[in-house]
Amino acid sequence: MKRIAIVGNGPRKLIPDLRQYASFTDTWIGADRGALTVIENGISPAFAVGDFDSINEREKEVVRSNADSFTTYPSEKDQTDLEIALDKAISMDPQEIYLFGVTGGRLDHAMTNIQLLYLLLKKNVKGIIIDTQNRMELTEPGSHEVSRSETFPYISFVPLSKNVEGLTLQGFYYPLNDQSIMWGSTLCISNKLISNYGTFSYREGILLLIKSRDAVSHTIPV
Repeated sequence: MKRIAIVGNGPRKLIPDLRQYASFTDTWIGADRGALTVIENGISPAFAVGDFDSINEREKEVVRSNADSFTTYPSEKDQTDLEIALDKAISMDPQEIYLFGVTGGRLDHAMTNIQLLYLLLKKNVKGIIIDTQNRMELTEPGSHEVSRSETFPYISFVPLSKNVEGLTLQGFYYPLNDQSIMWGSTLCISNKLISNYGTFSYREGILLLIKSRDAVSHTIPV
């Protein structure tokens, strides 16, 4: 399985220690200042892309010297730096793309970046957003298995389509059977698994799976 990791320009305090993901990641891509973050974690990015307007000339030289490929784009462009990085990643035909540094900071950027998971879903690529408190991925109708995590104990389901029809949760503290939820529903927030694995299934809609935790000061495994 080919896995690619992209690091964006989100707040550094929300980006976990990236070294714990290095052993199973094939390619690292840094978007704008995200390329510098990759290097600061002791990893050489294969690609550094963006307008690099968030780093100074000295930092830009560090990125240029450590990245296998360094490509600059104008500040005024139709795509964000993250979208450019995603296009590069998708061109390499991966099965999974991990996204770091894409939450926190500006809310418009964070919401748009979460919606980019839909673009990946339609290309049959599993997109996973990870920060120090959350792990997010988008799902389509069908049956899905979810594993228990001591690091991210809370599990929430948030509809990204207007309605999600026939949601069933098995192996959860708060089970559901053939329930419909819609935008604004809080029915499926802060659930937990009662064993190591559980399942969720639904017939129609798009559902965001969020594993989360309260803020603490330790590193984040997968």
